[in-house]
Amino acid sequence: QDNRISIWSAGDLGNAGLNGEYHGEPHLLCDIQHNGDVMDMQFLDQERIVVASSTGAVTIFRHHQNNHTLSANHQWEKAHYHVDQDISCGGAACTGVVCNNPEIVTVGEDGRINLFRADQKDAVRTIDNADSSTLHAVTFLRTTEILTVNSIGQLKIWDLRQQRNEPSQIFSLAGDRVPLHCVDRHPNQQHIVATGGQDGMLSIWDIRQGTMPVSLLNAHEAEMWEVHFHPSDPDHLFTCSEDGSLWHWDTSTNVSEKPSFLHQGGRSTTYVSHSTINQSVVSAWLSNDPTKDRMEITNLIPNQTLSVNSLDVLGPCLVYGTDAEAIYVNRQLFA
Repeated sequence: QDNRISIWSAGDLGNAGLNGEYHGEPHLLCDIQHNGDVMDMQFLDQERIVVASSTGAVTIFRHHQNNHTLSANHQWEKAHYHVDQDISCGGAACTGVVCNNPEIVTVGEDGRINLFRADQKDAVRTIDNADSSTLHAVTFLRTTEILTVNSIGQLKIWDLRQQRNEPSQIFSLAGDRVPLHCVDRHPNQQHIVATGGQDGMLSIWDIRQGTMPVSLLNAHEAEMWEVHFHPSDPDHLFTCSEDGSLWHWDTSTNVSEKPSFLHQGGRSTTYVSHSTINQSVVSAWLSNDPTKDRMEITNLIPNQTLSVNSLDVLGPCLVYGTDAEAIYVNRQLFA
């Protein structure tokens, strides 16, 4: 019932001991009450965080670093709504938010896409009936284009320069309309996009060709909640699921020589053949070059039973949150 936005200090990487264990407890710097469930959030800049609420509101909170307090900086109260913006109970959950300062894009259960600017009171652009189903996630493809995924298995590209309210391209999973929950694009090769959905499958798409995924990889046994390419080392991809697992997918070329870096029992390493994937670029994600014919998959938390709801990755650091009401930081991804 009582939800909060919290800023934590996970400490300084420089404090790690010789064998990588970390000295110094994480501690709460500040928190602030939040109305509704927190559906998504992202930093806009060094001190502002954009937060999506189940009430349909989108709020920018400012972290005052000098005295470690949080304050609500700006709010679009009914960014998402089912019936009418003026009805107090008609809010629709805002399911996803993505920032490219000063621009903020939000999507929601109402199938609406909003483009906000941090310094403007009203939406710069709203596509009211962007989708007839729930939009689950959004990310930037380029500075003027966004990708959305929805609850009937579609991936759509929207060009925000176009005034028309239709997507510029629609891609979809064949057959069953399995809801897609998450999307990320390859940081260097923007035509490569990864999505995950209700069936736990990882789909890799090449948006330059065809309307279907170039590969479908068996992954989790329940919903996949988040997918992220490593921002600086995109041969590595991370996914997490309702089934309590968090997988590290490694397509880097020297996979065959190197031992799995986490043998913690259970299903630690499996190999997936790449031979069924269309080949057109020199990316491991789309290639069937025999030297890259293997993909190493490691479950980073083999014995977890509760859902892993969210993850993020930067440098050697992975952070994830679970239904155990805990946040975990793994500081030695590539140890």
